[in-house]
Amino acid sequence: MQPFPAAPALQALAARLPPQLYFGTSSWAYPGWNGLVYDGEYSDSLLSRKGLAAYSRHPLLRAAGIDRGFYGPIPLADYLSYAAQVPEGFRFLVKAPASVCDAWLRGPDGAGRLANAAFLDAEIAARDFVVPATSGLGHKCGPLLFQLSPMGPLADSAVFLERLDAFLGALPALDPALTPHAAYAVELRDPALLTPRYIRLLRHHGVRFCLSARDRLPPVPRQAAAQALMDEAAAGPLVLRWMLHAGRPYAYAEKRYAPFDRIVDDDPDTRHAIADVVARTLRAGQPAIVIVSNNAEGCAPQSCARLAEAIVARLEG
Repeated sequence: MQPFPAAPALQALAARLPPQLYFGTSSWAYPGWNGLVYDGEYSDSLLSRKGLAAYSRHPLLRAAGIDRGFYGPIPLADYLSYAAQVPEGFRFLVKAPASVCDAWLRGPDGAGRLANAAFLDAEIAARDFVVPATSGLGHKCGPLLFQLSPMGPLADSAVFLERLDAFLGALPALDPALTPHAAYAVELRDPALLTPRYIRLLRHHGVRFCLSARDRLPPVPRQAAAQALMDEAAAGPLVLRWMLHAGRPYAYAEKRYAPFDRIVDDDPDTRHAIADVVARTLRAGQPAIVIVSNNAEGCAPQSCARLAEAIVARLEG
């Protein structure tokens, strides 16, 4: 397996980006990226296991989101394999398992059935997520993301914040000698919980607020205002995920956009809002990691290229 040769224009665009900007996609195992990222149409299973070596040679893609972690703990051997396939300077964003990120135990239809007693359990998070991810990825480990699923009737602000405070305070400290680029980050799916008190709590624990462009959440400019509150004393790194087109639910995107080989639904408003917050972060001298899903516009690598053009225009304008 080899990377698909990048066009000279794409290589030139990548050369104009600051080194502290890390673009990546939400997973990399997509056969439809033949002729965009990969030199052939390989199975998703093979790409999942062996595709990172080719993926990481794409001029724009210097990061990747490891999404499979949400569905269950990843063995240390797999993290070691991922790290071995990519060059120095590459970054991984890793999602924590739903066992500690979902307040509900869900049925086959996705509906919450019972309250999850392991929700925000720091001991389980450390054992099943933090220790294997940091040990296996080492210097290539970036944000360790707790994507908190919609809590529905369990989304009581005071109770949630008390529990989150205890959880973040009990997580193991990250060793800068082992993982100098790692940081904890939290992404909410309940907009009512996105309050100044929540932001101050994250800041108190040194945890990053993950901006997420998707349905159910406020638009990126409003989330950027929350980021500004977090960084009012001093600028910090940006963690941002562009997951869905504005107004498009997940099921619609998965069905309409496959096989993810082209832009289907252009979303310039979200792109320009993201470019604004990324450019501000870079001007402040801080790193930014931006993970893009195929479900944002139809093809994550092409969305990254358009977003890169918008960021360059702001930085050079």
